Amino acid sequence: MGLLDGKKALIFGVANDHSIAWGIAKALHEQGATLGFSSVESLIERRVRPLATSIGATFVEACDVQSDEQIAAVMSKWGDQYGDIDILVHALAYAKREDLDGEFANTSRDGFALAMDVSAYSLVALVREARPFMHQGSSVLTLSYYGAEKVVAHYNVMGVAKAALEASVRYLAADLGPQGIRVNAISAGPIRTLAAAGIAGFKGMYGSFPELAPLRSNITIEDVGKTALWLASDLSSAVTGEVVYVDGGFNVMGVPLAEG
Repeated sequence: MGLLDGKKALIFGVANDHSIAWGIAKALHEQGATLGFSSVESLIERRVRPLATSIGATFVEACDVQSDEQIAAVMSKWGDQYGDIDILVHALAYAKREDLDGEFANTSRDGFALAMDVSAYSLVALVREARPFMHQGSSVLTLSYYGAEKVVAHYNVMGVAKAALEASVRYLAADLGPQGIRVNAISAGPIRTLAAAGIAGFKGMYGSFPELAPLRSNITIEDVGKTALWLASDLSSAVTGEVVYVDGGFNVMGVPLAEG
C-alpha cells in the first residue's frame, strides 16, 4: 500500500531528469499516484515525454502558462481523462537573464512583468482553472526559494517574484481552505537544475552550502520529493498556507560560519 494509492497528480514544470519537479514526480509515483505532466512545448517530445513514459504516465500536454486559454485546455483534457485532481504541482519560474545580473534597480519594466507573470501569477491561473476538478483533501504545491525572504546575489527580480508567489500561497490557502483544498510551498536549498544554471555565482553558492547549512550537506531533488510527498498526502491534512524549508536548516542561520 502506498500513501497515494488511487490519487491523481498533475505536474507543471518538469524540464529534465534533474528538475525538482521530476524529484517530486518520482516520489509521488513511488507511493502509488497516477501522474500527468505539462510543460513548455519545446521540451515535450525531447525531454518530458520520455520521462513520463519511463514511469508509465500517458498524459503529457504542452502549455504556455501565460495563456489562460492553454491552461484551460490542459485542465479540460485532464478532466475528460481523469475526472479530478488530487495533487497539483506548480514548478514554474522564469526571468530574463539580463534581469538577474547587476542591480535590481535596473530591472526592466517588461522583465519585471514577465517574471511576475510566469513565476507567480501562473500559480493563481492554474489554481483557478484546476479548482472545479479539486475536492476535499486535494493539495496544491509550489516551489519557492530563500531569495523571497532575504537578498540573494544575482537573484534580483526572481526574489521579488518568489515573494509574490509565497504571498499568493497564503491568499489561495484562505480562498480554497473552506473547500478542504490545501495550498503550500516548498523552499528548497540550492540544487543543480536547468533554472539554477542561469544564476551567476550559483556554482560557488552550491559548493560552499555544505559548509554553512546546519546539516552540512547539499540538497537533492529526492529531499524535496520526500517533503512534497508529505504535503501531498493525508499526513499533512491540517497544513496549509505554509512555506516549508528543505534546506538543511540554512534559513535559521543569522550569520552562517564555516567550521575552522
